[in-house]
Amino acid sequence: MYREHTKTVRIGDKVIGGGHPILIQSMTNTRTEDVEATVAQILRLERAGCEIVRCTVPTTEAAEAIGKIRPRIHIPLVADIHFDYKMAIAAIENGADKIRINPGNIGDRDKVAAVVAAAKERSIPIRVGVNSGSLERELVEKYHGVTAEGIVESALDKVSIIEDLGYDNLVISIKSSDVLMCVRAHEILAGKTPYPLHVGITESGTVTSGNIKSAIGLGLILHQGIGDTIRVSLTGDPVEEIRSAKLILRTLGLRRGGIEVVSCPTCGRTRIDLIGLANRVEEMVADIPLDIKVAVMGCAVNGPGEAREADIGIAGGDGEGLLIRHGEIVKKVPEERLLETLREELLHWEQA
Repeated sequence: MYREHTKTVRIGDKVIGGGHPILIQSMTNTRTEDVEATVAQILRLERAGCEIVRCTVPTTEAAEAIGKIRPRIHIPLVADIHFDYKMAIAAIENGADKIRINPGNIGDRDKVAAVVAAAKERSIPIRVGVNSGSLERELVEKYHGVTAEGIVESALDKVSIIEDLGYDNLVISIKSSDVLMCVRAHEILAGKTPYPLHVGITESGTVTSGNIKSAIGLGLILHQGIGDTIRVSLTGDPVEEIRSAKLILRTLGLRRGGIEVVSCPTCGRTRIDLIGLANRVEEMVADIPLDIKVAVMGCAVNGPGEAREADIGIAGGDGEGLLIRHGEIVKKVPEERLLETLREELLHWEQA
């Protein structure tokens, strides 16, 4: 398994690589200069389960804001730098736990060397990020278009620049909005580098399309043992990225913890608002720290059997429903009390 043998890298108080658990990342979409809004969003992300957060640092004010944001949050903060090497140095000086750069965008070797020197002085890891959309013209020409091979070559070229400057506290990120190209690039890269990999499908789209692309792409990559941190990139509230990432990891058996909700697709037998009920159950269980499966079924005919593999479940009838534990019917309750009955059972689960 690739991730069992990647280099160990410390990011703040978190450790990735070397077989450590895969960590979930997200990125703020507030203006970093707005300290209050950025802190508020990061705290929401923390409550959802975010373990590393990234903020863009395009200005001196944003770099200075890092120093005000960092003491007020509880997870490592990564500074995202695009072009100005001075912003990278300023972010490091203001307490960033890690920086993300593309050395090809930073400028000449002296500028890259200045960033590496600042990172080395504070033992700050550098994430080398390469996107298919910014692939160098010579690599596009060499491979007759944007290809997985070109993306990998570009990333390894950038890594070698930093290695030549005497620094190997690195994480690599290669991304593409083309799912299968992204998968192939990770398959190639994993066999060519010892560094931990941050995995994601970039520009994947809205919550609906982005979740599908990310689930397929991340699923194929992670299932091969590739990837040490992940981000589900969505056009929407970043909290949705965390929920999706947790579900992807749990589905692949790469993480335990948290309630898994399963529900039937509804049919003509359904006599309750199952769609609304299932959504309310998902929201309700988000703050309950149990590692169990909850079933939400649409009818009392097949509900008990379908819920047999769940730890606990509810099945709707006509104006009423059943509470089911380990496939056995416990009691019948009015429809309007199904949700509160389930929550009460979950809150007292250890005594059940």
